[in-house]
Amino acid sequence: MTDTKIDNINKLTTMKRVILITLMLVATFFIGFAFKTVLTLNKNNKMKRVTGIGGVFFKCKDPKATTEWYQKHLGLDTNPYGATFEWYESLDSTKKAETQWTPFAENSKYFDKDFMINYRVENLERLVEELKKEGVTIVDKIETFDYGKFVHILDGEGNKIQLWEAVR
Repeated sequence: MTDTKIDNINKLTTMKRVILITLMLVATFFIGFAFKTVLTLNKNNKMKRVTGIGGVFFKCKDPKATTEWYQKHLGLDTNPYGATFEWYESLDSTKKAETQWTPFAENSKYFDKDFMINYRVENLERLVEELKKEGVTIVDKIETFDYGKFVHILDGEGNKIQLWEAVR
């Protein structure tokens, strides 16, 4: 064999190695990317539970007078149910959300303590099924209204909590 042929074979071998190493690096990158995507999907596909505070409810002697006091002195834009605070769930201005503020009569049986927190959730039916499997006390059946679905549960100390899936 001539020196030229040997040089050509060496160059070809070197080129093959460079191409092979490049392909291995590209394949490794894509495998890593795919693996990360699969892990992210599994993490993100985990069912969301509480997504925010849906409302704050408290007992008082005179709900109407309390509502008027908050309207007059703190400027709450009240309605027959208390006040509603609007906000956005994300930077997307089409995903408007609300937090409700409502005074109840002090003898109300709607909740036992002086206050109750309403938590916003996604997919209430699925969440209730999961909570049942976890041994959480479900107080009542899911009720549906034109503004969402509701259910009451008890926390670990027996406090009544309301879960709310808003209408989307």
